[in-house]
Amino acid sequence: MAAASYVEFCLLKEKKNRTLMAALCSSPPFQNPFKTLQFFPSKPFLPSNSVSRGLIGHPFKIPRLLANNCGACGRVNLFSGNSVSTVSPNRTHYEFYDGSSEVELRLQLTGVDVQSSKDIHVDADESSLFITAQSSGFFRTLLETKKLYDRIKPGETIWYLDDDQLVVILKKQDSELKWPDIFESWDSLTTGVMQILKGTSIYLVGESGEINQKVAEELAAGLAYTPLDTKELLESFSKQSIDSWATSEGSDSVAEGERAVLEGLSSHVRAVVATLGGGHGAARRADKWQHLYAGFTVWLSQSKAKDEDSAKEEARRQVLHDGSDEAYAKADVVVKLGGWDAAHARTVAQASLTALKQLILSDKKLPGKKNLYIRLGCRGDWPNIRPPGWDPSNGGSGASPTL
Repeated sequence: MAAASYVEFCLLKEKKNRTLMAALCSSPPFQNPFKTLQFFPSKPFLPSNSVSRGLIGHPFKIPRLLANNCGACGRVNLFSGNSVSTVSPNRTHYEFYDGSSEVELRLQLTGVDVQSSKDIHVDADESSLFITAQSSGFFRTLLETKKLYDRIKPGETIWYLDDDQLVVILKKQDSELKWPDIFESWDSLTTGVMQILKGTSIYLVGESGEINQKVAEELAAGLAYTPLDTKELLESFSKQSIDSWATSEGSDSVAEGERAVLEGLSSHVRAVVATLGGGHGAARRADKWQHLYAGFTVWLSQSKAKDEDSAKEEARRQVLHDGSDEAYAKADVVVKLGGWDAAHARTVAQASLTALKQLILSDKKLPGKKNLYIRLGCRGDWPNIRPPGWDPSNGGSGASPTL
């Protein structure tokens, strides 16, 4: 199955918890999405109102960020594809600088003959940047991306020409966030998400142990985390396959064994843990999530949907605990796949990182809360962490206010 063509994230507030949902559907792989940059010198120009709210059409399927409301919940929809930008990653084409409240993009000007700076057009919205130039009677795209690393304030965008460079200055919406690059890509996400995770581990759950394991390997390599696979750990300990164990002692025994492994791993940091798939694993049982809450959980769920709208509805039902996957719906991040091909494991890993980034930026205290949850003993009180001394056996009766 081919790589994903879009991702949808819904940020839902339910029972004081937050679940980030991503829906992936399949499409044919993109052809080469990169263009060689070509720029030109001209006189400096500092426009007072150079930003257009709407972007003109383009031939590539580039990610797009939209924001709206969904009933009583806050909702963010993020559609992204295989291609992140039409810009070549070659650093000889642009320079990028991150400041405290703004980012600066410097594009080397070469080879395009224009009459004046009026022939340059810079359009931007919260997550997009589109730069064109009119040369020899036709428009040429210089830079095109609908996936900036984070949101900007488009009304405060300025640009000017500095000798042989076109300089574009973008104002951040989140001045505290460090941008590794101007674009959201695999490299910038692995660098940026590693910083905001602050060592918190990641647990991959879902119906397929193979998907969990392949995506865990990609995430671990990108984040410089340790990849771990509960299937390998359990089979090494029991000296038998998971299927043989389930046949001889039952799936509940296997799930309890994985729960014990997860308990041992819950105090580890900087690990990506692939859990068992199917009906054998602890993650499929709602009463065995106590130690999964120690890290950020990503549910890799294969979708039965035939189109984007039905994928959204399917994901919405699952997040709202409607169906047989109620335990999986406890995950912090849900990524729905329209198909699976191991060759595209990095695509799924990148979608997972995008979702994790959005989740953590929506509440920057989450990594610290995960750390506190571990230090208090992983008592199962996530996300409403109780004070020291709370006894989970009494069901929270008479407990002090949430920390």
